[in-house]
Amino acid sequence: MLTWGDEYPIHQTPEPVWVAGSDRNFYDRYFFNGYSRDGSVFFGAAFGVYPHLNIMDGAFSVLKDGVQKSIHLSRIMNHERMDVRVGPMKIDVLQPLHSVKITLDDAEGISAELTFEGRHFPIEEPRFQRRNGSRTVMDVTRMTQNGRWTGWIEIDGERIEVDSYFGTRDRSWGIRPIGAQDPQPVIPEKPFQFYWVWTPLNFPNLSLYFHVNEDEKGNSWNTRSVLAMDGAGTDELLHLEAPTFAAEYDAGTRRVRKGVLTVTDGQGREHKVHYEPMAVFQMKGLGYGHPGWGHGVYKGEYAIEREDFKPDVMPWNQPDNLHIQAISKVRHEGPDGLSSEGIGALEQLYIGPHAPSGWKDVLDA
Repeated sequence: MLTWGDEYPIHQTPEPVWVAGSDRNFYDRYFFNGYSRDGSVFFGAAFGVYPHLNIMDGAFSVLKDGVQKSIHLSRIMNHERMDVRVGPMKIDVLQPLHSVKITLDDAEGISAELTFEGRHFPIEEPRFQRRNGSRTVMDVTRMTQNGRWTGWIEIDGERIEVDSYFGTRDRSWGIRPIGAQDPQPVIPEKPFQFYWVWTPLNFPNLSLYFHVNEDEKGNSWNTRSVLAMDGAGTDELLHLEAPTFAAEYDAGTRRVRKGVLTVTDGQGREHKVHYEPMAVFQMKGLGYGHPGWGHGVYKGEYAIEREDFKPDVMPWNQPDNLHIQAISKVRHEGPDGLSSEGIGALEQLYIGPHAPSGWKDVLDA
C-alpha cells in the first residue's frame, strides 16, 4: 500500500512507509506543554500515530482556576501516517526541528491556534530500553525542546491570549505499551516498578533539562541533564554531569512537595535547581494512563469526548491519577553566586518500590 510518505525520501526499511517494523506496539507521538509566566494557565497536547493498530489519536487539555478541561479524539487512520489530523485537531510542522503549530477548531467548546518556536536545538535523550522478563516494554527514542508559544485558546467562550508563554515539546517514537493490553502474562510474573522524573525548565535566557529512570534500589538506568542557552545549536548544548534529584513528599503521598537537582558542568562547577510545585496537571487529560482514552485504544471510525475535572480533589493513589506534571517555580543557582528564577514542569510517575524514597510496595507512601 502506497501513502503520502512514499513521496518523500524517509524510508527506513524496504517496505512502504506505513510499515514500521514488526512490533504491534510501535508508536510515533507529539507531546506539548505550555504555561503563562506566573503558572496561572497550563495547557498540554498529545498526538499519536500507531501504524500497526491503524489508529491515530489526539488530546488537548487546559488547567485554569483549579479546573482541567480536556478533549479526546480518535480515528481509524487508514494507514496514512502523514495526514496528522483527527477531526478538529491538526498538527502542522512549520520548520522541522524548530516550529510547530497546533490547531483545534471548536472541539466540544474548545478551540486553539498555537505556534511553538524552539529556544535551542532539540535534545536527543538516550535510547530508552527496558524489558520485563523476556518481553520488551520500552524501546524508545525521544527528542525534547524548550520554547515559546504564541496564539490563543478559547474555552466555552472565554478567550485566553497566549503571548510568549514558555513551554516544551517532544517527539518520541519506538515501542511502548499501547492499545489493548496483552492477554498473555509475562512468565514468571514480576511486580511492575517505574520511577520517573522529567523536568524541562525555562529561565529568562536559558533552558535547563533533566530526566531520570531509577530501579527499585535507586540506581539510574536512563538519565540526562542539559543546559541550553537561547539559540544554542546542536554542538552548543552543555551536557551536565552527575545529576542527582532529591525530593521531599507531601505527607502520606508520592507527590513531590519540594525538590533539588544537583549537577556539575564540564568545568566541575556545581549547579543547583530548587523546585516549588504550584499546581497539578493530570496527564490522563492527554490520554496517559486514562481508563477509557488510553493511547492507541480503538474507539471506532471516529470518536470525540470532552472531560472536565478538578485535579486537587482527586485521590493521588488512584492508578490513573499517578502520572502528573507539577507546574513549578524553580530557582537556578549557578557558579559564582549567580542565580535566576524560572518556571517549568516537574513530571512524576512513581509505581512500586524505591529504596531512596522508603517505598517498599506498589503504592505505599
